[in-house]
Amino acid sequence: MILSGLRRISLTHWILISMVVGVGIGAAFPEQSQNLKVISNMFLRLIKCILVPLVFGTLVVGIAGHADDLRAVGRLAFKAIVYFEIVTTAALAIGLVAVNLMRPGVGVTLPPPTPGAVPVTPTPVTLSGILEHLVPKSFFEAAASNDVLQVVVFALLFGVALAQVTGAPREHMIHFCEGLTEVMFKFTGIVMKFAPLGIGAAMAVTVGHGGLGVLWNLARLILTLYAALAVFCVVILWPMALWARVPVRKFLGTLKEPILLAFTTTSSDAAMPDAMKRLVNLGVPKRIVSFVMPMGYSFNLDGSTLYLAVASVFVAQAAKVELTIGQQLAMMLTLMLTSKGMAGIPRASQVILAGTLVTFGLPLEGVLLIIGVDELMDMARTTVNLVGNCLATAVMARAEGIPLQPVQDPAS
Repeated sequence: MILSGLRRISLTHWILISMVVGVGIGAAFPEQSQNLKVISNMFLRLIKCILVPLVFGTLVVGIAGHADDLRAVGRLAFKAIVYFEIVTTAALAIGLVAVNLMRPGVGVTLPPPTPGAVPVTPTPVTLSGILEHLVPKSFFEAAASNDVLQVVVFALLFGVALAQVTGAPREHMIHFCEGLTEVMFKFTGIVMKFAPLGIGAAMAVTVGHGGLGVLWNLARLILTLYAALAVFCVVILWPMALWARVPVRKFLGTLKEPILLAFTTTSSDAAMPDAMKRLVNLGVPKRIVSFVMPMGYSFNLDGSTLYLAVASVFVAQAAKVELTIGQQLAMMLTLMLTSKGMAGIPRASQVILAGTLVTFGLPLEGVLLIIGVDELMDMARTTVNLVGNCLATAVMARAEGIPLQPVQDPAS
C-alpha cells in the first residue's frame, strides 16, 4: 500500500520534497552536508554528458533532413538574432532602472583586498574574440569541454555538407543521427529519475555552505535582482508569449521540472536536455528546438544580462561613485557586447562583471562582496535564462507558422 502510494507521487513533487529535505539537512548539519556534494556532482555530470550528442543529432537531422529548404535555416537564424537582441536589451534596461530605483549598494561597505586571495581576473571580451571562439579547433575538443556554441557551429556546417550528399551515404547518416537523438531523449528520461537525489544534495550543500544567514548579508541586492527578474518576466516575456499565442499555462506546466532543476542546480546545462525534450513534446519541431535553444544560450542569457546591469551599478553605489546617465548607457552598450561571450568563459558572470568594473574604473573588491551571495542570485538568473530560451524557441516556431500541438504526454 505504501509502495503504491509512493509510486503515484509525480517527479515534480519528489523534486519539491527533496528541496525541502535538502534545506533541512544543510541547515541542521552544515559541515556534514558538504559530503553530499559528490551526489550533486555525479548527477550534473550525467546531465552534461547528454548535451553534445543531443544537440549534434537533432541539429544535423533538422538541416540535412530538409535539404530542399536550407533558406529556412537562414531565415530562422535571422529571426532568432533579432528577437534575442530586442529581449536582452529590454533585460538590461529593466536591470538599470531597478538598481537605480532601489539603490541596494547605498550604505554597503566594500571589503578590503584579502591577502593571498585569488582575484577574479578581468578578462577583456572583444567582438573579434567572440567571433574567433565560434570556430572549433576540433569537434572532439569542443565536445569534451561541452562548448555548445562550437558544437552548434560544427553541426551546422556538417548538416549543410550532408544535405549536399546524395544516395545511401546521406540516408545512413540521417538515420544514424535520428537514432542518436531518440536514444538521447530516452537517456534524458532515465537520468531525470535521479533528479530528486541530485537536487536534494545540491540544496543541502548550498545551504550548508552559506547558511540561512547569508540571505541577510546582502538582502537588498538579492531583492532587487529577484524583483527586476520578476518584472522582466511579466513585462517582456509574458507579452511575447501572448503575442506569439503560446499557451502560457501549458508551456509552464510542461517545463516545470526543468525549471526546478535550473533553479536548484544553478546550471543551464543541467536543465537544457530535459527542456529540449519537453519542448518537442509541446509540439515545437526538433529542427527549431535544436537550433534556437543552443544559440539562445550564447546570445539570449536574459537573466545573466540583467544581473550584470544590477551588479555593476550596485558596486558603483557601494563605492560611492555616482554614474551619470551617459555612463550607465555606455555600460549598457558594453554589457550588450560582453554578455554575448559568456558561453565560453569559466565563472562567466564574475569574469564579465570584473571586466566591466575595470572598464569603468570601479573597484574589483565589489566582485568579492557579491560572490558571497552569488549562488542565491544564480538560482534566479539561471531559471530566467532557461525560461527565456524556451519561450524564444516556442516564439520562433510560431513565427514560422507552426502551431503548438503536443505530440505526447509531457510526463512520458
